[in-house]
Amino acid sequence: MKRLLAFLAAASLLSVAACGSSDDSSSSFSVKINFGYIADFNGASLLAVADDQKLWEKHGVEVSTKVFTNGPLQITAINAGDLDFGYIGPGAVWLPASGKAKIVALNSLGNADRVIAQPGITDIAQLKGKKVGVPEGTSGDMILTLALQKAGLAATDIQRVPMDPATIVSAFAAGQIDAAGIWYPLLNNIKQKKPDLVELAKNEDFASTVSFPTAFVAGNDVVSGKADAVTKVVQVLREAMDYRAANQDKAVELTAGLLKQPVDAVKADAGNSKMLDSKTLDGYTADGTVGKWLQGMGDYFVGAKKLTENPDPSTYYLGETFTGAASK
Repeated sequence: MKRLLAFLAAASLLSVAACGSSDDSSSSFSVKINFGYIADFNGASLLAVADDQKLWEKHGVEVSTKVFTNGPLQITAINAGDLDFGYIGPGAVWLPASGKAKIVALNSLGNADRVIAQPGITDIAQLKGKKVGVPEGTSGDMILTLALQKAGLAATDIQRVPMDPATIVSAFAAGQIDAAGIWYPLLNNIKQKKPDLVELAKNEDFASTVSFPTAFVAGNDVVSGKADAVTKVVQVLREAMDYRAANQDKAVELTAGLLKQPVDAVKADAGNSKMLDSKTLDGYTADGTVGKWLQGMGDYFVGAKKLTENPDPSTYYLGETFTGAASK
């Protein structure tokens, strides 16, 4: 009998311990996600802040991050089930607009994109017949298309050479292409080898007609099947945005640490964009400003033949989810 009582007591203690362990685990992390990003200030700063300020833990999110060279690759990974969330630049907004993902939060207004050319080329019109490198479906693609249109050139007037961003850096430096659509901070790498390159066009040249928002996206299956995860991630992003806005130098330092880059280089990169905070984005969502940005980009993408029609931004920008996360 004593042995039986001892066995039952031990079993009871094990049961209590097991329940306690389960409760502790569930209270720490209620959701697990995979998150993609690009290795620049726009793409990585909120993740660096969230990690430093322990915002993921605060909201019960266990996150695994992976770096990508551009937005379209992340959308592909999302639809393959390898990512739940990701970051895209303005040139990739046509992908959520076409139904490939949903925008859960905007991040900044970009001004990092350039059309660059080899020394001696001083005007977009001189690109006719030239080899021009472009990362397809990115903001480099977008700035190049806008610049050609402004100069009265068609896409067929140049020798368009699709390349990934890293290849553009090496190809331009080696003189294998005459021009490129590319962005900072990659452009800094090119300038180290080609300090006399020429910048032919920049985002600001088109500010009167097109805005260049960067954004965070989620997979359609994630939005429909993991609403709690979406809300928690948006809460983290909102808090990280506000910390970044209030502590700009610290955000630069944290991002430099994450990317293993010099602080001065990251600070210069941060200066190429206008960072947005949650209160500003709440207002811009409510008054229709975000909708106008996305509508304007949709018009561009239709003209560039990335979209056959310009959808209502409310079909792919989850504005209510973003603003609603403030009160939860």
